[in-house]
Amino acid sequence: MNPSANGWIKKLLKEVDKNNSFLNLREIEFYDALRTSGFIYGSNVEVIANTIKKNDLTEEELCKINLLLSFLYIYNSSNSKLPVLDTIVNFYKIINEHKTSFFRDFLGDKNSNELLEKIIDKRIQIDTNVITKNFNYFIINALLYIDILAYQEYLKNKSISINHIKNLEASIASISLDTLNSKKIKNDYDESLIKLFDSSLRYQDEKHLTYTESIENIRNTTEKYYVLDLACMATWSDRKIDKKEQLFLTQLGTDLNIDSELINKSISAVNHFYTIHKNDIALLSSKNIVHSFYDNSSKMVKKLITRNSKRLYQELKDSKELMVLLSQSTLRDLTPSEQKKVQEQLLDIFKSIPSLAIFLLPGGALLLPLVIKFIPKLLPSAFDDNRIEE
Repeated sequence: MNPSANGWIKKLLKEVDKNNSFLNLREIEFYDALRTSGFIYGSNVEVIANTIKKNDLTEEELCKINLLLSFLYIYNSSNSKLPVLDTIVNFYKIINEHKTSFFRDFLGDKNSNELLEKIIDKRIQIDTNVITKNFNYFIINALLYIDILAYQEYLKNKSISINHIKNLEASIASISLDTLNSKKIKNDYDESLIKLFDSSLRYQDEKHLTYTESIENIRNTTEKYYVLDLACMATWSDRKIDKKEQLFLTQLGTDLNIDSELINKSISAVNHFYTIHKNDIALLSSKNIVHSFYDNSSKMVKKLITRNSKRLYQELKDSKELMVLLSQSTLRDLTPSEQKKVQEQLLDIFKSIPSLAIFLLPGGALLLPLVIKFIPKLLPSAFDDNRIEE
């Protein structure tokens, strides 16, 4: 399944039919699964409850899948008679009715699958700059769980109050931003997270509530857990939660009427998550722009090659000279003239594979060294004496 291509929702629903055990989880168990996957923290690292295999899915693609799985879970607990996809589309139509531009690009799409794919694609993208979209990580919306909470409210009451969503978002944002801004010294992560929250606000108009007002707006249990988890995420920015910050989180949990055991669990969960995944989360990286470009491009190239491996391997087999040079590149450094031959012949091959057309764009040749780096992994093991089977 490829969530970056059309038809992924239909394919996902088919996969869910084979493994829908996540639908039977209790509410607190499902929330824990959301937290473990990174969806609650805005940094998706795996699929909720391992419903499908992660394989080479990107962070953005994981976010799309986890968002839809969350909708499916909430729908499964409701008494709605409408098809699930129709309820999600109707929900987004209602909460975005004041934003005429949101659905402008979707007019004419009558199929719920196709329409919802476009809605989700647009919903999770904050960075709309074409260039940075190609080469940087997508900034995943840390407030995306608000959509799930609002959808639950919508199914329960068969309507949704925009004021309720605004107050909920304003409360969550205010508490999280107060946590960040209370720090005397802010590092790069803090500044990035503040910008993330500011750019993620969808429903309220720069409405900053007081702490007391924010606490009063948080009504149900999952909303309370979510607020506490986001506050934990904010305090972890220096890669540890000190005693003063822990006291703040304990007081916040107490004000939200959360049991002390669950407060400690929330603090422990964020420590565990970021300790394990700190190298995989873009906001925690302080690399310069050159390193970031290389790392992000490397992931993109690996993804493209993996997903086109069969066709690419067939094309390589048809080019004997290129095959020999690539096999030799696993054992020695190619000469400048050999590298040029490899680049020229690879570009010819890319012309026959549309999804690899990015290498034909101006500057695309800069990515070819990355291609050569990953290509040998596609070759038969006989060509590479140093290859280790994993």
